[in-house]
Amino acid sequence: MDIPGYRPRIADKRLESLLRAFGAVCVEGPKWCGKTWTARRRAESEFDVADPAGNFQNRKLVELDVESAFPGAPPHLIDEWQEFPQLWDATRAHVDESTAKGRFILTGSSTPRRKGIRHGGTGRIATMRMRPMSLWESGQSEGTVSLRELCEGTFSGVRPCRRPSLRELAEWIVRGGWPGALGVPFEDAVEIPRAYVRQVADDDVHRVDGVRRDVRKVGMLLRSLARNESTTASVATLCRDISELDGETVDSDTLGVYLDILRRLFVIEDQPAFSSNIRSPVRVKQSNKRHFCDPSLACALLKAGPDRLIGDLNTFGFLFEALAERDLRVYCESFDASLFHYQDYANREIDAVIELENGDWTAIEIKLGANQEEEAAAGLLAIRDDIARQKGGRPPSALVVLLGLSSAAYRRKDGVVVAPLSSLRP
Repeated sequence: MDIPGYRPRIADKRLESLLRAFGAVCVEGPKWCGKTWTARRRAESEFDVADPAGNFQNRKLVELDVESAFPGAPPHLIDEWQEFPQLWDATRAHVDESTAKGRFILTGSSTPRRKGIRHGGTGRIATMRMRPMSLWESGQSEGTVSLRELCEGTFSGVRPCRRPSLRELAEWIVRGGWPGALGVPFEDAVEIPRAYVRQVADDDVHRVDGVRRDVRKVGMLLRSLARNESTTASVATLCRDISELDGETVDSDTLGVYLDILRRLFVIEDQPAFSSNIRSPVRVKQSNKRHFCDPSLACALLKAGPDRLIGDLNTFGFLFEALAERDLRVYCESFDASLFHYQDYANREIDAVIELENGDWTAIEIKLGANQEEEAAAGLLAIRDDIARQKGGRPPSALVVLLGLSSAAYRRKDGVVVAPLSSLRP
C-alpha cells in the first residue's frame, strides 16, 4: 500500500527478506514506533483486530470465527494480532497448507503469554523487532559514517559533518524517535512520549494479561527506571530508590512481575552483559543495563525538557548514552550484529559492545562532549591491552569513541576512531 509521507525505515529491507524466506512474518515492538505503517507498505490486504469501527466489529468476528481474519490478497496484514492470541496458531496452520512465501504479516505491540497459543512458529513464522526511529531514519544524522565500516575496521580518512548544538541534542532526546512526531513542532511533539507513559500505567499494563495492577506502583517503577536509565540497577536498587524517593515500599517479587510486563509491552529493553567471546580469566559482571525503548520516555517521566537537561549534565550524559544505544541497536540489526555492554570487577566499563557474526567485537565509549575524548580513548586502549595480555583473551578488533558534540569522524594515531553520533548510519 502507498502511504503518503512515509519515511523509509531500516526495517523495510529486513521485512522484505523475511517475506521471501517464510510463509509469515511477525513484526513486534513498542506501540507508535511505525510497525503498522511499515507492514502496510508491503501488504496487499489488511485485517485490524483492534479496529474500533462498528463497536469493535472485527474483534467480535474473530471471536466468533478465527477464519474471518484471513481472507485477503497476500501479503495479508493482521494488525494487533495479540488482541486474540489464537490467531497465531491459525496463521501457522494456514502457512502449513502451502509452500508459498510471504503470505501473512502479523503486527503486535505486546507479547502475550502462552495462554491461547499451542504451537511455536519455528520454521513457519519469522519474528522481527522494530523500534522507534534512529537519528539516521528521522533525518538528524547525515549518515556519512557506516557503523558496519567501524566494526569491520575499514573506516579511513576524515569525514566532516555538521556539529549539532547542545540544545539540539537535548531536543532530539526529549522529542524521541516517534514517526508521528516527524514534521510536528517541538512543543507539540513532546506530548507523544508524555501520552505514552500515561497510557502504559493507566491501561496497557492491565490489558497485556487482563489482570488489574496497582497504577501507583507501576508509575513509581516507571519513574525509578527513568532515574536509573542507562545503569545496571538491580531490582533491589529499584526497590530502595522507590522507598527513598517516593516513600513507598514495593517488594521485589511485585517489581519483578511489573518489569516482565513492561518488557512484554516493549516499553523497556535490557542491554545484556558481554563476556562470552573474551575468553579471559578477567571476571566480568553479568548485570543487564536498563533502557526504555526510547529515551524520550525517561524525559517524560522525569519532566525533563531541554533546559533542564542542559542544567543537569550528569542526567544529560546518561540520556545521551541511551539515545546512542537506541540507534546502535537499530543499526546493528541491519547487519546481524548484537549489542552488549561490558563491566568487570576492576570497575572498568565499556558503554557498548558490538559483536559480529564471526565473533569479532567492537568496543564503544559514548561521551557527550569532545573534551572527554582523551579519557574515553585511554580507557578503551587499557581494557584492550589488558585482555590481550591474558592467556586465551580475545581483545576487541576495533575501538570507537562516539561523541555528541563533534564535527568530524577520523582515526587517531593510536587506532581509536572518533565519530559523531550525528554522522552514523547502519
